[in-house]
Amino acid sequence: MEGLLSGLARWKTVIQPRKRMIALVCRSCGTPVSHEVLDLGVQPLANNLLQPGDLEKLEPRFPLRVAVCHQCWLLQITDTVPPVSLFSEYLYFSSFSDSLLQHAKNAAESHIREFRLGPSHLVVEIASNDGYLLKNFVAAGIPCLGIEPAENIAAVAVQKGVPTLSEFFNGALAEKLSATRGKADLILANNVFAHVPDTNDFIEGIRRLMAPGGRAILEFPYACDLIEHLEFDTIYHEHVFYFSLSALVPLFRRNGLEAIQVERLPIHGGSLRLTVVHTGAAEVSRSVVDLLAEEKSKGVTTPAYYEDFGTNVRRIRNELLTLLASLKAGGKSIAAYGASAKGSTLLNFYGLGGETIDFVADRSTAKQGRLTPGTHLPILAAEELERRRPDFALLLTWNFASEILAQQAPYREAGGRFILPVPEVSLV
Repeated sequence: MEGLLSGLARWKTVIQPRKRMIALVCRSCGTPVSHEVLDLGVQPLANNLLQPGDLEKLEPRFPLRVAVCHQCWLLQITDTVPPVSLFSEYLYFSSFSDSLLQHAKNAAESHIREFRLGPSHLVVEIASNDGYLLKNFVAAGIPCLGIEPAENIAAVAVQKGVPTLSEFFNGALAEKLSATRGKADLILANNVFAHVPDTNDFIEGIRRLMAPGGRAILEFPYACDLIEHLEFDTIYHEHVFYFSLSALVPLFRRNGLEAIQVERLPIHGGSLRLTVVHTGAAEVSRSVVDLLAEEKSKGVTTPAYYEDFGTNVRRIRNELLTLLASLKAGGKSIAAYGASAKGSTLLNFYGLGGETIDFVADRSTAKQGRLTPGTHLPILAAEELERRRPDFALLLTWNFASEILAQQAPYREAGGRFILPVPEVSLV
């Protein structure tokens, strides 16, 4: 408890809001970007879950700062890590989330109906993970191909009967696939668009691979929800970009594509689902026009929209640290739930380790037995929350709160309470 209190005091007196000049060229439009929006410190890779024997090894850490381009208004991190360091082995398996599986099933069925997909069409998914989405197309008899750079996860997809290529998607691979397998009638890219540092090459690759009358559907966390709901923990090294629709218009135009449909989704704290076509291939719907107008009215394309984000993030940081210090002073035990990437960002930015958190519970068997990045908390099975019954559990995977609260009903019925850290600190 003493360590938590001293850490809180040190943050209050030393780490104050500040604006720093940075040297960055926008990865979309090439304009110099000079002011950061938020500095989350020097952080480990958010999905680099350690083995107990790794503690004596050097744990790589990198600056984690985010800035906004005042030309195209693309929100982006300032320092990137080579993708091979991030994705060669990956421990996030989409199939461990029931709500994500249902979301994928619903989306696949909707796409099949809307685009009248059948045996003569080809569906390609970029970053297809363990086949959680494409398995629905396989079951419907629709030819498909997954592209998944993490070899361990691609192997799981193949075992499930989902054809999967273990490579990074880019313009060169798109050209190769177009020549060898033909153009794709539907390209899916869920929660990968923000991961690729060369965003122009990624979009150019989609253009090359997509059939003339084809569609690309991109899902990604929405930058406006991040800013307005203080979802700072969705910032980590894998997420190079945080997209608003306003920032995407010039990016698509530059690469011969345009968005014709946009849908707001609640998943992951607020996401967009964009339908993209070759420029001029279809009429732009009212949904795109309306969202662009809404962003303009909010000031998304002005510096003022981003100015208070860092201050508000530091406010909720202070509130949570104060609450945890009070609970520890009262002799309460505290665990956490969800060994997620967002959890890593929060724990490391807040300076929360074993002096405050006893363990992290997680449903994924791939993560159990490992340690959290930077803070080195043990990751145990989800059932340990009910068995050990800590007084409180910090919900690091707050984006799946409804699902997890239902799964952990026995823990809550026994008196356990969850702490939600975002967008405001609350107890449930």
